[in-house]
Amino acid sequence: MPDAPLLSPTSASASKKVSLHESAFGAGFHGPLVHQSVRAEQAARRRGTAATKTRGLVSGGGAKPWRQKGTGRARAGSSRSPLWTGGGVVFGPQPRSYTFKVNRKEQRAALRSALSLHAQRGSVAVLDAAAFKAPKTSQAFELLEDWEQPRPTLVVLVADEAAAALSFRNLARVAVLQPESVGVADLLGAASLLLSEAALAEITARASASKKGAEGDRSGAPVAAAASKGEREDDSQGSHDG
Repeated sequence: MPDAPLLSPTSASASKKVSLHESAFGAGFHGPLVHQSVRAEQAARRRGTAATKTRGLVSGGGAKPWRQKGTGRARAGSSRSPLWTGGGVVFGPQPRSYTFKVNRKEQRAALRSALSLHAQRGSVAVLDAAAFKAPKTSQAFELLEDWEQPRPTLVVLVADEAAAALSFRNLARVAVLQPESVGVADLLGAASLLLSEAALAEITARASASKKGAEGDRSGAPVAAAASKGEREDDSQGSHDG
């Protein structure tokens, strides 16, 4: 079972270890799923507000620039033609959404791959966030220096751990996120991962969501079907006897 050191600003060494769940931190790396999830996350962040004006949207151009015949020039019906300077744009970008769907199972598998990659590299640690009684950036800086892991570092904390979040947020190449906001792209973009115990529990639950309810429904379906089939057979036999 993979494990991670427990870091605290009050202790200099990380002698204690925290066991990580095999279901979330013991998976293999699935490159295609990770690539798909990262593309989906980056596409969802796009605002999609790029827009150009067609000839119908450009102001002016209502009058014919010159008469149809007799000038020796090419025929022109509007000065806002796409062929003219200051005219409209043909097939230009219009506001749209770039998002595309990734199945929930694939999202969880990609998240497990990213978490397991940190566990295999030994670049994940658990933070004792309760030790931060008040915001203190110097404590957070010394903790990361003693850990001796490369940056950028992703620190994952829950909303109640505000003192620890304020301690880490001003450090260079350190990002602080809440568990529900952590994506696959964030995990892959970080060289090291630091989670509080509460955040670790939420991330583990996200990556290894239980399927017991769905399995129970699927296992119960054949039984119900067999029971209904037996009832239909009994009814048919009773009608024949009558």
